[in-house]
Amino acid sequence: MRRLLFFWLLVLLAVPLGAQAQPSADDDSAAIELLEALDVGSFADKAAGIEAIVQSDDPRARDWLQALLDGRLQRTVEGRFVVVLDNRGRDWPVEDALTGEALGEMSRRDLDRIGINNALRNQLRSAIAVVDLYSADLALRRASAERLLGEVDADLAGPLAEVIEGEEDARVRRRLTQALAIHRLEQGEVAAVADLEGSLHARVRVALHSAANGDDPVLADAARSALNGIEQMLKVNRAAETLYFGLSLGSVLVLAAIGLAITFGVMGVINMAHGELIMLGAYTTWAMQQLLPGQPGLALILAIPAGFLVAALAGIAIERGVIQFLKGRPLETLLATFGISLILQQLVRTVISPQNRTVVSPEWMSGSIAINDALSLTLNRMVVIGFALAVFAGLMLIMRRTRLGLEVRAVTQNRAMARSMGIRATRVDILTFALGSGVAGLAGVALSQLTNVGPNLGQNYIIDSFMVVVFGGVGNLWGTLVAGLSLGVINQVLEPWAGAVLAKIIVLVFIILFIQKRPRGLFPQKGRAAEG
Repeated sequence: MRRLLFFWLLVLLAVPLGAQAQPSADDDSAAIELLEALDVGSFADKAAGIEAIVQSDDPRARDWLQALLDGRLQRTVEGRFVVVLDNRGRDWPVEDALTGEALGEMSRRDLDRIGINNALRNQLRSAIAVVDLYSADLALRRASAERLLGEVDADLAGPLAEVIEGEEDARVRRRLTQALAIHRLEQGEVAAVADLEGSLHARVRVALHSAANGDDPVLADAARSALNGIEQMLKVNRAAETLYFGLSLGSVLVLAAIGLAITFGVMGVINMAHGELIMLGAYTTWAMQQLLPGQPGLALILAIPAGFLVAALAGIAIERGVIQFLKGRPLETLLATFGISLILQQLVRTVISPQNRTVVSPEWMSGSIAINDALSLTLNRMVVIGFALAVFAGLMLIMRRTRLGLEVRAVTQNRAMARSMGIRATRVDILTFALGSGVAGLAGVALSQLTNVGPNLGQNYIIDSFMVVVFGGVGNLWGTLVAGLSLGVINQVLEPWAGAVLAKIIVLVFIILFIQKRPRGLFPQKGRAAEG
């Protein structure tokens, strides 16, 4: 197989891609012979057929090889070669393998798949990788270079060096250089270690580990030195990944706790139904996707105002229906809102389902950004972090630049004095509770992109939300931001070695000890009421 790839490289180097002839009607007989060589019983004969396709200059060769690898190259009962476009269901859409003409749908019973074994699969992957190195598509060239890591031998080394010299993309050139260096390392060249130093790719590390355990002491020392440097870089990348996941968890805690901080700071209400307001925001996102099937991006954008509005209205109903009659009685308020949380959970189970629901993330939130071979940042968490910061900035503007914010701050600092100055504290309570509940709904919208939506969703965050509020300082938005992000990072640091449950216990003990020293939190609220 290596000699086959070597031959194919020489063919590609000798024949410019633009000079390849396009297939015509006269070529069909030769093309049919190439495909018929694959439809034989012997795997050795099929390997020869693959070699014949690789050596041909037919521009359809790459598509045939890929279709054969995917199991989509099949033959009809009439002997016509077709490519299956989608092999789901009973009837499959197919196209002619020679002309690309769409032939409609055919029953899978009328098709005979050309089978291959693992050896042929490896041959096909290597052949496609080499062919793709000459593609005009940069993505194909990059994928091909990735596949050649660890696959280069003496026959490929020379031609591959010429390919590297002519390659313009730095990423492809770096990968091919590493692929060639791995081969040189396997041949005992100490100088090859220099081309692999600093690479975090798994195959490079495997090659260096093998060399470090080899019989050549000079090569082993050089490989161990390179591995030590790579290990230090891996530790830095693991720390960065932990920080990123901690910030994403912390941003969720900020969204979940910031509304609670507002209502708790203004009204002194311990709202145990706050988690269910988060749940309502998440279910609103799911409901929007049911209304707009096939458009998850639009549904998510519309779910932001919808989730805020649904949770805000629910918050107003809770405040007007229960909390206003229990002011000044925190224990009774806690028990009443806990009962409301149970009612809301059961209502969702009855009306929707006790089963979890999945919210589809839009394409622009799917996938990740590869920083290097050891670190990738998922887009959904990145968007959630940005969303949390945007919500925080919006709340800061409301609190600092609007009349409502001024009245909220006045009532938070001294309710009696605010009343004497003509501020209607009851109206402020209603609007504040609606605002805090609406932000909880936004937290639910964000959470729907990170986890499944279920009736118990809010219960997973209510205790953490109260810890964030107490740790940061009751009613202080900056304290909530710092506390939420800090606790998120601390949890992610502790979980790998302590476990999820023990990590939360350690955080809880830390907060208890911290509150003993600073009862008013990191950023204590100012005002006469706060001082008292």
